Amino acid sequence: MAAAKIAPSMLSSDFANLASEAERMLRLGADWLHMDIMVRSPSPLRPFLSLTDLFGAGHRSEHFVPNLTIGAPVIQSLRKHTKAYLDCHLMVTNPSDYVEPFGKAGASGFTFHIEVARDNWQELIQSIKSKGMRPGVSLRPGTPVEEVFPLVEAENPVELVLVMTVEPGFGGQKFMPEMMDKVRTLRNKYPSLDIEVDGGLGPSTIDVAASAGANCIVAGSSIFGAADPGEVISVLRKSVEGSQNKN
Repeated sequence: MAAAKIAPSMLSSDFANLASEAERMLRLGADWLHMDIMVRSPSPLRPFLSLTDLFGAGHRSEHFVPNLTIGAPVIQSLRKHTKAYLDCHLMVTNPSDYVEPFGKAGASGFTFHIEVARDNWQELIQSIKSKGMRPGVSLRPGTPVEEVFPLVEAENPVELVLVMTVEPGFGGQKFMPEMMDKVRTLRNKYPSLDIEVDGGLGPSTIDVAASAGANCIVAGSSIFGAADPGEVISVLRKSVEGSQNKN
């Protein structure tokens, strides 16, 4: 049985006090710190994946998501102040370019999107592991869950699957309960796999996610915006552990 892991999304924290925010979350009971990585490609010669391919006609951008957040230098700076598991979710078009810098920066987990790694995921997983990080794969709402099966079943597999329950790129979006079919499918197929959910998670939605089989819970606004963030972390954990005990 995969252990419950609560990962506050640092995208919702006070960036001016990132180190103290990280320490506060750990003190309040967080297991991991979730880092949303949205950066511009450093390789101008490499073709970008158009958002037309991801969202359909009418969306064109050189980014996997339209916003920009943090990169390896911030991870490196934060690592100097914490020994916490830094769960890095890379929303980039070319994840292979970031493996070495994030490994050097001190990232613990490196989760890439299947949508941009369909042709090179075997090499990507090997590269991530060679840099001392734990590989994970994410899929956005419109991507069939079957696309990640080969990565979980490979001889050199990913160790986590992140099911996005909102479209990646923005915090504070509404939870998409229909994504729980993906979580249920994964849990039934892979009982011990770390299955992470991200987007719109909080006290009002956690039971749906936990009962579907999610054990790694990313929550941003619901934790950092709460009057008692520690209580929210506790509620999330109790829901996951309660659902696991029922099963």
